[in-house]
Formats: sequence, C-alpha cells, structure tokens
Amino acid sequence: QVQLVESGGGLVQAGGSLTLSCAASGRTISSGVMAWFRQAPGKEREFVAGIRWITGGTYASYFADSVKGRFTASPDSAKNTAYLRMNSLKPEDTAVYYCAASQEIGVPARLRYDYWGQGTQVTVSS
Repeated sequence: QVQLVESGGGLVQAGGSLTLSCAASGRTISSGVMAWFRQAPGKEREFVAGIRWITGGTYASYFADSVKGRFTASPDSAKNTAYLRMNSLKPEDTAVYYCAASQEIGVPARLRYDYWGQGTQVTVSS
C-alpha cells in the first residue's frame, strides 16, 4: 500500500522560507512522477511543482508560474523522500500543501494522481 506523509509546514513571515518533505512508502519515488499541490481556503486545488524522472537517473522539475524562481523541488532516492523548498514566501502562498504520486509518465501538471498525502498547512503572515 502506497503512503505519502508530508511534514515541514508551519507559520512563517513574508520573505521567509520553509522546506516541505514527502516521505513515501510502498513505492519508490523514482518509479513515476511526484508532485506538490496546494489548496487555499475557498479556492480550488492547484498544481505547484513536480518532479519527473528521465534517463540516467536524472530528473526534471516543473513549477507553476506563481512559484517559479522561488520554489525548488528535489528528490532523495536514498530516503525515498521528495522535498519542496519554498523561498521568498508571500501571504498568497498560504494554503494546505499536498504531495501526490502518479503512475503516469508525462508533464506533471497534466497527469492523474493516484496517491495523496494528508496535507500540511503553510501560513505566511504579512
């Protein structure tokens, strides 16, 4: 059974940084696409970032325009964990952040995700 467990959320001031972790069990993170989504109150869930493995053990990362240049995504295969490093946080980044895993291969924002974590709250104060 695949489980994804997020951690690392919290309260931070605008301009600060946080790193979210997504620990996977029952599946190796390099066996497909891993992604991060977020959902703010009253808004639909939106894609934030994704990691897609390519040949040679390397990976490509993808980001929503709203976080490009501020967020980075990376995997640690030894720990079977994916990370989302969030810098220069803004109040509009406040949301519950979810990691997800897809069995499909392709551009992360366009895939169907089969497994989801429980979410972690990120709150950015102004």
